[in-house]
Amino acid sequence: MNLYEGMNPEQQEAVEYTEGPLLLLAGAGSGKTRVLTHRIAYLIEHKGVAPWSIMAITFTNKAAQEMRERVDKLLEYGAGSVWVSTFHSACVRILRRYIDRIGYNTNFSIYKPDDQKTLMKDVLKTLDMDPKTYKERSMLAEISRAKNENIDPDLFESQAGGEWAKRRIAEVYREYQKQLKQNNALDFDDLLMKTVELFVKCPDVLDMYQERLRYIMVDEYQDTNTVQFKLVSLLAGKYRNLCVVGDDDQSIYKFRGANIQNILSFEKVFPDAKVIKLEQNYRSTKNILNAANGVISHNAGRKEKSLWTENEEGAKVDFRQFFSGFEEAEYITGDIARQVREGKCSYRDCAVLYRTNAQSRLFEEKLLMANIPYRLVGGINFYDRKEINDLLAYLKTVANPSDDLAVRRIINVPKRGIGATTINRVAEHAQEQGIGFFDALCEARHIPAIGRSLAKLESFVEFIEVLRTRAEYLSVKELMDEIIEKTGYVKELEEEDTDEARGRIENIDEFITKIVTYEEEKKALEEEPTVGGFLSEVALVADIDTVESDNDRVLLMTLHSAKGLEFSNVYMAGMEDGIFPSYMAITGDDSDDLEEERRLCYVGITRAMKHLTLTAVQQRMIRGETQYNKVSRFIREIPRELVDLGRSADAEKKRDIPLPNTSFMQMKQNFKARALDPRQFTVKKADKLDYEVGDTVRHVKFGVGIVTAIVEGGKDYEVTVDFDRVGVKKMFAAFAKLKKV
Repeated sequence: MNLYEGMNPEQQEAVEYTEGPLLLLAGAGSGKTRVLTHRIAYLIEHKGVAPWSIMAITFTNKAAQEMRERVDKLLEYGAGSVWVSTFHSACVRILRRYIDRIGYNTNFSIYKPDDQKTLMKDVLKTLDMDPKTYKERSMLAEISRAKNENIDPDLFESQAGGEWAKRRIAEVYREYQKQLKQNNALDFDDLLMKTVELFVKCPDVLDMYQERLRYIMVDEYQDTNTVQFKLVSLLAGKYRNLCVVGDDDQSIYKFRGANIQNILSFEKVFPDAKVIKLEQNYRSTKNILNAANGVISHNAGRKEKSLWTENEEGAKVDFRQFFSGFEEAEYITGDIARQVREGKCSYRDCAVLYRTNAQSRLFEEKLLMANIPYRLVGGINFYDRKEINDLLAYLKTVANPSDDLAVRRIINVPKRGIGATTINRVAEHAQEQGIGFFDALCEARHIPAIGRSLAKLESFVEFIEVLRTRAEYLSVKELMDEIIEKTGYVKELEEEDTDEARGRIENIDEFITKIVTYEEEKKALEEEPTVGGFLSEVALVADIDTVESDNDRVLLMTLHSAKGLEFSNVYMAGMEDGIFPSYMAITGDDSDDLEEERRLCYVGITRAMKHLTLTAVQQRMIRGETQYNKVSRFIREIPRELVDLGRSADAEKKRDIPLPNTSFMQMKQNFKARALDPRQFTVKKADKLDYEVGDTVRHVKFGVGIVTAIVEGGKDYEVTVDFDRVGVKKMFAAFAKLKKV
């Protein structure tokens, strides 16, 4: 096998440079994953490095899986021993073995955002702080920022000095960590911070990992925060064979704590570091790439580089302006339909990107009406659904009875006749005695005024203890089957016999499939599948990890979610000042915020392989108010010769007209948006509807509802339906396609 086949000189140099610190500045679409996988193969086959001495860290499970599969194809054996992981997964693996050295049990729970909010409510209640003044999200955001900087409660309090507001946050932070520890739980930020704490407090553990992991590679290094930098520095501190790969022009996660200085200052931290630039792009056409270069060149805080490509010149970047968001969504929907109809692409080749999640609604409605399949990335995560969270809480309770949130979630699910008053008495007893909620349940007979609820509480405790005993010899699937059978969870849904209940049963079936898949994957790796291992894997699933490339559907997602993906056709909507870049970035005092928005634009543009369409509107409804914004400054930063404004043939001859940079009136004088070419709909009014007022009907998107009114119009019937899930909706019968239940 020729490792270097098809590689450019810079890629080959990066593969062969294995000793000492290396900064690989890899531009968008420059083949960095290929370099990393070939570098792993080179270390094993040409340098004789043991596979288990190599660690590759990525930011998503999807990227880790792709890297693992590529390494498998390159090597005949040994690839399975390479540690390819996300930061969080790697930390979970380390902490499951050694966290008892810093005062936790190894069966700790991992709290997701919803769990954190629930816990924060308890924290504010304990501290008698008004949740209207001290909002849960704000407190959690402050704590997360501190953890990203590796700041514990003591240091946070000392830095607060005499600032009363910060001292109150420090108080909340301290109590939050106290309750997490009482629950034997960690949040996502703790996974990183506690691993660093473990390494600092237990040098022998750090030394063991330093000896084992002699070659470390970190992908997407521009997105690392301070605590991740500290973690990597500790692991690589002994042998210093650290290769970091990233692109400062794609640093877009400042709001999550990412510190762009980690990549910009790498050579200061490692003065002997080798720097290699990968500037050849293999993804996009020349025009798209030059448009991206034109935008990002306006940033001051970046390392100098310019992407180039040997790909074809390609079509110009399309820019279209419309009157409203409805017209914008209609045009994009129609353009997708036309291109698929003409055989130019498939639905899966198209992505609609926008700055905020709120912009997705119009696109969903238009795609639904046009019968175009789509997937919304960033909707309700599968593992956030009620039925899945209920069953996960049972597994969490079995694995870690100290997890008060899990125990309290399931104590009356399904209903056991245990009321809120009883639960509060148990919680008060637990607090008075300084014990966990489950431990308080175990001694329920000693709780005053527990009354007739005692038998129900003891029955619940006995059920959990039996499950814990059986978990020692049952598989995860067998344990879940027993939970479902003994609780009657699915049986209760079957008796409910509604569309929603049937949907929940289908989700539970899919959940069991996930468990079986997990067990099969672990057995293939000759590892033991466990309840704790399954819970860890589920907790670390990101929304983008669930995107399946083999589904033929249009993807709708925010620009942040699109990072790491590529599509033949990309539509970037809402290109207006105040939307993108955001109003805060334009009006704020920090110029870094605007530069980050520009990097986000650069990321969006470089997702496109063949065709890029940018759209803006003259007026947009935001929070019920109509806003009038200028065309985004990012549009004006694209070289004029690269942009197609969709003008008439006569206007196209006038090449000297500049892109607009002030008002929409001037824009209208300079160019006119191309006529819409959406899919054409013809409405045929039915002679008679097969349902009437009072009937129960089903809608493909909104679910089940009751018809409350039908008004006959000239072209169609206007039907009003009160849906169970989304409330009252008015729609035309021909488009709604309601079916009587």
